[in-house]
Amino acid sequence: MKIAVVGTGYVGLVTGTCFAEVGIDVTCIDIDQRKIDNLCQGVLPIYEPGLEEMVTRNVDKGRLHFSTELAGAVQDCDVAFIAVGTPPGEDGSADLQYVLAVARGIGEHLSSYSVIVTKSTVPVGTAAKVRAEIEKALAKRGESIEFDVASNPEFLKEGAAIDDFLKPDRIVVGVSSERAEEVMTKLYKPFLLNGHPIIFMDIPSAEMTKYAANAMLATKISFMNDVANLCEIMGADVNMVRRGIGSDARIGTKFIYPGIGYGGSCFPKDVKALIRTAHENGYDMQVLRAVESVNDDQKSVLFNKVSKHFSGKLKGLKIALWGLSFKPKTDDMREAPSLVIIEKLLVAGCTVSAYDPVAMKEAEHLLGSSIAYAKDEFDALIDADALLVVTEWPEFRVPNFAVVSRLMKQKVIFDGRNIYDARELKELGFAYHCIGIQTTHPEPAFAAKARL
Repeated sequence: MKIAVVGTGYVGLVTGTCFAEVGIDVTCIDIDQRKIDNLCQGVLPIYEPGLEEMVTRNVDKGRLHFSTELAGAVQDCDVAFIAVGTPPGEDGSADLQYVLAVARGIGEHLSSYSVIVTKSTVPVGTAAKVRAEIEKALAKRGESIEFDVASNPEFLKEGAAIDDFLKPDRIVVGVSSERAEEVMTKLYKPFLLNGHPIIFMDIPSAEMTKYAANAMLATKISFMNDVANLCEIMGADVNMVRRGIGSDARIGTKFIYPGIGYGGSCFPKDVKALIRTAHENGYDMQVLRAVESVNDDQKSVLFNKVSKHFSGKLKGLKIALWGLSFKPKTDDMREAPSLVIIEKLLVAGCTVSAYDPVAMKEAEHLLGSSIAYAKDEFDALIDADALLVVTEWPEFRVPNFAVVSRLMKQKVIFDGRNIYDARELKELGFAYHCIGIQTTHPEPAFAAKARL
């Protein structure tokens, strides 16, 4: 098969590369000539574990190609994926201008039957708009070429995207014809050999499935953060609560870890878009509005703890940050809690020294010279009045606390991801604050037994 993937961002690049990995001829298209030149040289625009090696391997094998020429890629291709960005507009709705521009371009160059697939996260009804744009372009050419439009939402976790694509929990495809279903079944056959299910449905349901999935996961996160805040007030231990409810199979253990809010390219954007879609159709998504509100507030929780600990006297303090990306194993800082925390610290008169294993370049792009960029996690701690753990990178989990203690001016740690043991740090002489536990109060005598 021959496929085209328009857009070489996170979704498009992972999609194209993984299809090439199973032997399909793939051309990835982007209008950014510099990005394409870099990709041809093995320089990727994103960080994703294992992706660089896979890109290089498939380019060398002649299965993966990069180009700015849409015409050559679309002509005679079996499937064309639209995988460009759908950024939120000022009102929270998804901006479809790039998706529809690609659809017009495909209509201008389509030469034979093809399935045009929206891979971008798009609102219900987008496939119909894509079809209309292609038909309009074909009519302008005076051509009558058969094509189908399908919806194939992605469910990739940043940091584990390759495994998610090659070993999917499920593949969701929205189609409106048997012919399109046959083409998509053939395309995904290599991924079905190990029993991974493909679920065919109507196109509007497929479009809704993506938003509903992300909204549910965002809801679990905000719910647990709300519970964590109440636990802290009431003297309960959110870690115990999490274990207690996570053992219920109806709830499960995933996405119920308390923290400082979700970020990234999907959850914030998709929650906003679903709220907006409902509003435009006369319905109020009350639960999701609360989810969004809780998440916005949660991003300030760590700063509020810092302010309380230092009695509001933050001017002149040096604060060390461990972690800048919104989650580990990615350099993505879109909607990252670190950005909110840093902004509040700077406004309060603090100086900030930060370290992240892979997001330093992205941070410099976003923050410029407003903060200091450390060469490693320990460099960030030199003469710091407090350490804020913002992203739970593996290398932060078991640091040498003797070195931490020696480097810092004041032994104060604010753990936004609950990765340390409060009792251990107190014994080492640290003032320790985390999420959902009254760390300033003595633990009950039975607490150690409860951990077993």
